Amino acid sequence: MREFKTHTLEVPGAVLHYEVREAAEPSGRPVLLLIGSPMGAAGFVALAERLPERTIVTYDPRGVGESRKTGEPGEESTPEQHADDLHRLIAEAGGGPVDVFASSGGAVNALVLVARHPEQVRTLVAHEPPAAQVLPDREQALAAIQGISRTYRQDGLGPAMAQFITIVGLKGDIPADFADRPAPDPAMFGLPAEDDGSRDDALLGQNLISCTHHEHDFDALRAASTRIVIGVGAESAGEMAHRGGVAVAGRLGVEPVTFPSNHGGFLDDTFGMPGDPDGFAARLREVLEG
Repeated sequence: MREFKTHTLEVPGAVLHYEVREAAEPSGRPVLLLIGSPMGAAGFVALAERLPERTIVTYDPRGVGESRKTGEPGEESTPEQHADDLHRLIAEAGGGPVDVFASSGGAVNALVLVARHPEQVRTLVAHEPPAAQVLPDREQALAAIQGISRTYRQDGLGPAMAQFITIVGLKGDIPADFADRPAPDPAMFGLPAEDDGSRDDALLGQNLISCTHHEHDFDALRAASTRIVIGVGAESAGEMAHRGGVAVAGRLGVEPVTFPSNHGGFLDDTFGMPGDPDGFAARLREVLEG
């Protein structure tokens, strides 16, 4: 496995954990950040292993993994906070400009970073941002996500996560009555039905609403010096995050770029939902080389 060094960075409201993997040989290429949300550094090990020519930085977003919040642990995190964390992390890593591959909620946060600090990012590859605000069926999508949040507050992790898994795998428009439907049985997904009383889950408690409901500054993004590439999965067409990527690309006036496999196409089998990390890394290398 590729060696890395761990570091910490104090930011307003949190102490961030991040990891640096040096390139096998000096190449003159920019540092590459691999980021997600709520996925932390562990989710990008397989991809980092397949890009040995790059110095790679990964991190745990605030409230995830080893990045602890210094305020209330379960309070909501916002894309603006995450973007400021990334801004400070890039400054700590030399100031940039860097290249960024950002997945899912990380893509939302990276788009905010570029809107605010385009000088720090040379190329952003934003893969399947779940940007519900720009979907054609935005009202149904936003209501459905609010329904998941409501289930989480009322009934806990298992029922809410069962709803979440159902909606992210749904192909096509979100049904208008999705939020009113009974939650699926958590046992169908191997989830606990019992409520343990906690409400600080990184996805459901801290990032779900703020991420999906964020309204992007498309004027700033279109004016940015950063080259912005929107990625979508070859196998995820019709799913909400894929449709979010297509919609964001449309607002930016660019064509989305297809990557192998699904929403998590860069994953190996470590987490039980493998994609195609070899093919994904090859495609990402092509895109970054431009």
